Amino acid sequence: MAISVKSQREIALMRESCRLLADVFQNMEKAVRPGISTMEINDLGEKLIRAHGCVPNFLHYNGYPASICVSVNEEVVHGIPRKDHILQEGDIVSLDAGLIYHGYHSDMARTFGVGVVSREAELLIERTKQSFFDGIKMAKAGNYLYDISNAIDASIRPYGYGIVRDLVGHGIGTRLHEDPQIPNFAQKRRGPKLQPGMTLAIEPMINMGRADVEWLDDDWTVVSEDGSLSAHYENTVLITEGEPEILTLY
Repeated sequence: MAISVKSQREIALMRESCRLLADVFQNMEKAVRPGISTMEINDLGEKLIRAHGCVPNFLHYNGYPASICVSVNEEVVHGIPRKDHILQEGDIVSLDAGLIYHGYHSDMARTFGVGVVSREAELLIERTKQSFFDGIKMAKAGNYLYDISNAIDASIRPYGYGIVRDLVGHGIGTRLHEDPQIPNFAQKRRGPKLQPGMTLAIEPMINMGRADVEWLDDDWTVVSEDGSLSAHYENTVLITEGEPEILTLY
């Protein structure tokens, strides 16, 4: 497994790529409301990315037909935006997107409530986010990759939620998906040692019910097999000499 270690020049480009993406997300979040279509969110996101002089890295990636993955309720990831898919009060919606700035990729995801949502949905969103922050406490040089996985698992297990196993986090840089793969569930091995300059997309995907997922007939949209709600929280993270730096926070 060859994990790329970025130079200071590359880190500066990654920081800017991620800063611009965070700005896009801040504006997309404001647009999430009952009555908006998932395609309108996609169109807004793509417009914002291009306004920054960047390219949406999801568009046409392995054939994906949109710029923003918009996944509603039981959709875990890779929901394809549609004009006729209208967000309703009480839905939860996960937005996952990235962009390319001067050849360097960024990637992030957030789950938002649409209007007023149930307390159960609120807790799922909060706990998924918290599991990310519990995970990156271990994202330090000298620790091992699967220390992150084990910490995310330990954060979620007490709630009885399903930690999605079919989809994992990843390295990121001049390609959207680089080594290593980063599971969100406990591992028996330690994995590679973390070094300053590594950039990782860490992204817990958590189902309210069981962990099992299935792909819809569009070959992209991943849903919880039992129809339970799913939440997603992702940031691009830089390993440093000290505390990890979250590049996509806003």
